[in-house]
Amino acid sequence: MLNSQAEGAGSRPPLVTRPLLLRFVSIIGASTSFYLLLSVVPLYAEEAGGGHGDAAGLTTGALMLATVGGELATPRLVARFGYRLVLGAGLVLLGAPAFALSASGSPAWITAVCVLRGIGFAFTVVAGGALTAALVPAARRGEGLALVGIVSGVPSLVALPLGVWLAAHVGYGPVFAAGAVAALAAVVSVPGLPDRDPTSERVLGVTAGIRTAALSRPALVFAATALAAGILVTFLPLAVPSASAGVVATALFAQSAAATAARWVAGRHGDRHGPAVLVVPGLALAAGGTLLTALTHSPVAVVIGVTLFGIGFGITQNATLTLMYARVPASGYGTVSALWNFAFDAGMGLGAVGFGFLAARTGYPSAFALTAALMLTALVPAWRDRRTEASPGPSDRP
Repeated sequence: MLNSQAEGAGSRPPLVTRPLLLRFVSIIGASTSFYLLLSVVPLYAEEAGGGHGDAAGLTTGALMLATVGGELATPRLVARFGYRLVLGAGLVLLGAPAFALSASGSPAWITAVCVLRGIGFAFTVVAGGALTAALVPAARRGEGLALVGIVSGVPSLVALPLGVWLAAHVGYGPVFAAGAVAALAAVVSVPGLPDRDPTSERVLGVTAGIRTAALSRPALVFAATALAAGILVTFLPLAVPSASAGVVATALFAQSAAATAARWVAGRHGDRHGPAVLVVPGLALAAGGTLLTALTHSPVAVVIGVTLFGIGFGITQNATLTLMYARVPASGYGTVSALWNFAFDAGMGLGAVGFGFLAARTGYPSAFALTAALMLTALVPAWRDRRTEASPGPSDRP
């Protein structure tokens, strides 16, 4: 069970503990499995489907929309079965179906595998995220979430471009197998993790969380940046001319590195000055980077644009999640994890599906520019949340 950590008067509570180190194992396994295949599966589907971008978008859309459905159900499963069982089941569902990807190039088959993996990913991020929040001291939440972001960001930093490179050099099958093993190997760490404490507090449900402005506004802002994230990882390999294939790997690496570094800086800054001030700048940077990426025939513009997007994305990741955890009691951590990840994955899934249809009619440059404009509409809830942060009213709480 989760035990309260003793905090000496005037001392900073310890950040890295044995349970958190053990939790890092499942974070690394899930993150590696997810990001290794994130850009590879759309390429595989696009190749198998005869070069149609819609097929690529549908695979990412199926993955992320299945994740969204799983995330909405996970808080109830955690309340009934606890963190460990749900997290372990998620790792199995994320990993095992990846072995079957190379069995067929049928769009229906690939989509079915993506749905199973999406449900598994939902279990790992929601159950694991709530557990992580319980392991991080409230006084160092921004820094702790930033550290967790680095631990999950390093695998994405390596795995996202590595998956594309490996698929081109050794084929899809070995990449699919590696993604499966990464998640399944992490299952061995789950029995050693603490489980959920019983609580007499009323658990904040997902529906009530959505109706709570103090939670829904940051989630909506983050969804706007996640929209572009799903588009970039799915369509950048298709939008950049094939003669500049190395630019894609460089840009994806730069995006992951920038996002990881930005999460750390944002976390430390947020603990000292409050995370609310970071939301609008993060959103503006992400939108500006997406707009610059519209210059798809310029390798320099693509790399700089994707890097700027990564910085803005990392800032909004940390700032919005820290804000949401600070606005609920411990019994609401599962709901916050579900809502934030819902925003993440719904944004990515809808972005991938919608962009595929849009780009087929307008071309990639115009589609990127329109995406940036759409992201800027999230400035409305961002400014509103910033104004109410200093003195939240009764409507901000359920």
